[in-house]
Amino acid sequence: MVVSGLALNFLEPARATAEAVRVVRPGGVVAAYVWDYPEGMAFLRRFWDAAAELDPAARALHEGRRFAQCRPDPLHALWTGAGLVDVIVNPIEVPTVFAGFADLWEPFLSGQGPAPGYVATLAPAARDRLRTRLEALLPTGPDGSVTLSARAWAVRGRRP
Repeated sequence: MVVSGLALNFLEPARATAEAVRVVRPGGVVAAYVWDYPEGMAFLRRFWDAAAELDPAARALHEGRRFAQCRPDPLHALWTGAGLVDVIVNPIEVPTVFAGFADLWEPFLSGQGPAPGYVATLAPAARDRLRTRLEALLPTGPDGSVTLSARAWAVRGRRP
């Protein structure tokens, strides 16, 4: 078995999948799971929507656009195109509940990953504008919590 966890989209997907097929023995399983950046990662989608609204250059960094292959049909096509059979793609739904906006925002200040890396490049005033705009786009419960969802897609197939 070869498994890629939350990394395939950061590689050359076709090349990485072909290599996984090459190294797994016949009858072996090749699997991966990736976040659904285009539709299923609500907090990241809203982050990039806010960023692109304030900074047109951020559109090119939007993970929903950059990682369009993180959807069922492209993943299925990638696996079958690599010669795998019995290919299935399943969703993994994860509730993402933040105690409040600060709980959601603080990880964006870490500098780790595409969105936090973008935040790290912003001048303080631009960072504050982004924070304010993002907060306005999020559903907030009566207790101040922010409840969203995150979806990943799991794909697996067998080498004939």
